Amino acid sequence: MRDRAVIDRVAPSRRPNEAAAGWQKWRRLLFVHWTVPVEALRPLVPAALEIDRFDGVAFVGVVPFAMREVRPRYLPRFASFDFLETNVRTYVLHGEAPGVFFFSLEAASWLACAAARATFGLPYFPARMSLEEADGEVTYETERRLGPPARSRFRYRVGEALGASRPGTFEHFLVERYILFVERRGAIHRGQVHHTPYPVHRAELLEARDELASAAGIATSGPPAHVCWSPGVDVEVFALRPSRP
Repeated sequence: MRDRAVIDRVAPSRRPNEAAAGWQKWRRLLFVHWTVPVEALRPLVPAALEIDRFDGVAFVGVVPFAMREVRPRYLPRFASFDFLETNVRTYVLHGEAPGVFFFSLEAASWLACAAARATFGLPYFPARMSLEEADGEVTYETERRLGPPARSRFRYRVGEALGASRPGTFEHFLVERYILFVERRGAIHRGQVHHTPYPVHRAELLEARDELASAAGIATSGPPAHVCWSPGVDVEVFALRPSRP
């Protein structure tokens, strides 16, 4: 395991010097993280990727949120579309580059699932999803429609605003991730996004029932190690490229 202090976690946040392949707005993100033994994650992550850890501890995150004004570069803004999404992920390194590895992604859009599988090779599953707010409580529910059965339900309250997380902090390690890694035909590829730092809030988790992590082969137990929320960011998405460590 490498010392996390030697990894440059700010460099991925810099905008690539190329035209964006598309645009998205990520809204109302809930970040729920559990600790997971590295040996439980290792068989589920491509061998070329190193498990990224904070103070020696590995994490799996479930992140439900809303996707707004999603469109590729070749479509005008009026043709963009909205849907809900939930991803299950862990954190990895490819060479010196820190990023995300997705075990699954649920989307309330058949079109989004088909497009993301075709262009990025990501494991998207269509799902019935809802996001409701009443009396200061938010409820987010997911039920997978195709693939291994799985449901999730999170009920929470948004708390105090903390601002953007500082490099080197636990929150920065968990939320400020700008690179995704995927294995395609035996080779590691990377996709990058660009956005301003997340404005982070505390969040009080009132109910958490998740089957998405277990459907991916990951056992979580007990209360989450960390929960936070963000109103969201506007995102530029860049094309998938071969990743060379």
